[in-house]
Amino acid sequence: MASESVLAFLDAMKQGGQELHSFMLARRGHVVAEGWWSPYRPELPHSLNSLSKSFVSAAIGLAVAEGKLTARDDIAAFFPKEAAAAGPRETARLKVRHLLTMSTGHSQDTISAMLLSDNWAAAFLNAPPEHEPGTRFMYHTGATYMLSAILHKAAGCHLLDYLRRRLFDPLGIEAEGHATCPRGIHAGGYGLSMRTEDVAKFGLLLLRQGIWNGERLLPEGWVEEATSAHIPTGADASNDWAQGYGYQFWRCRHGAYRGDGAYGQFCVVMPEQDSVVVMTGAIANMPFALEGIWAHLLPGMSGDSTRPAVRLAEKLSRLVLEPPERGCLLPEDPDRFSRRYAVELNRSGISALAFSFGEKTDSVSFDDSAGPQTMIVGHGQWERNEVRLAGIRVLAEASGRWLTRTDYEITLRLPETPYCDVWLCRFEDDRVRMDVNRNVEVYGGITDVALLPGLSGKSPN
Repeated sequence: MASESVLAFLDAMKQGGQELHSFMLARRGHVVAEGWWSPYRPELPHSLNSLSKSFVSAAIGLAVAEGKLTARDDIAAFFPKEAAAAGPRETARLKVRHLLTMSTGHSQDTISAMLLSDNWAAAFLNAPPEHEPGTRFMYHTGATYMLSAILHKAAGCHLLDYLRRRLFDPLGIEAEGHATCPRGIHAGGYGLSMRTEDVAKFGLLLLRQGIWNGERLLPEGWVEEATSAHIPTGADASNDWAQGYGYQFWRCRHGAYRGDGAYGQFCVVMPEQDSVVVMTGAIANMPFALEGIWAHLLPGMSGDSTRPAVRLAEKLSRLVLEPPERGCLLPEDPDRFSRRYAVELNRSGISALAFSFGEKTDSVSFDDSAGPQTMIVGHGQWERNEVRLAGIRVLAEASGRWLTRTDYEITLRLPETPYCDVWLCRFEDDRVRMDVNRNVEVYGGITDVALLPGLSGKSPN
């Protein structure tokens, strides 16, 4: 593997304004390059967004091999009460294979309606497809939930529990997955989190057709079937989203295939090059990232290196997402803002805010249903925190600066997610207003991390 091709890829991503959090390249069974952009770290899991879907495919393959279901089964057979309540609808013709290939015939994703219901399966079955199932592709997170729900019914256990014994434990994968429907069934189409290394293990398992250290973990033939194109997704030969769709896997150019998730969570498997590329990040332009693989990494898999690999090693060891530069302006008397503020009614459930400003670090505290929470905020550096937002444990790296003598900005990286929030706090007399902006939109309205959309507070003193 030519080291200069990896350097060129990393440079292209940076110059293109695409934010990587981690990168790993495995070739011929060996990791040849890996790196994490501090404050992102190898030991931290990262949310996968829709890359979760490919793990659901693996679970269905295992269940098929165990005789718990088949791809030809009617969906309605797993949900007789919900199907009966829905009446004679077109959903009666839907099969498991239509869910796998996202060819249910719907023209819109049913997940939006499902999120408003306490019975997601019923909401799906109450949304009849507008087209004949199996005739057209439409990216459908609701369909992946139905696969998770069918597995739950057929195997009698949660998706993660099913995968843990059969796949995760043999691979040494540490997986988390807290996104569930109101009935405790895993969302399937999103919500898994794992380390970069664990995603690479999954990619290598796929590359080896389901065999790991001489042991078959995935059924024989399933990887080939799942990663083949079963339905067309377009006709543009230069578009990686138009190469066809398998069983919760995308086909790519150059004979490759992938699982991917919003904002650049990638597991790209390249059988012809015996390689796997894994990325996590907050990548707004996902086609740009794939083009970088073909333009820079792919040529380096057939040439000879002309640049010492030490250059690459040095670069990978110094990857960092710098905190904001310290502001040059400070309030004449920051202590006058170091106080507690009662907060107006808001949908985040925050009842109070408190600020404390110091020479080396600041702190911001807030009260919500989880009780009092405090974050330490660095000056020109990241400070590591663990808090609970909306009852969910969140790791946060915080750095703050004064933009003016009354405007204080906190940059908050959530290193287990693609998200980075900027909290702008505007102080005026005995009042403060906090506005929050996020680096990328919350995917499909679905997130495990609460946004503070805007808070206003007044000092009771």
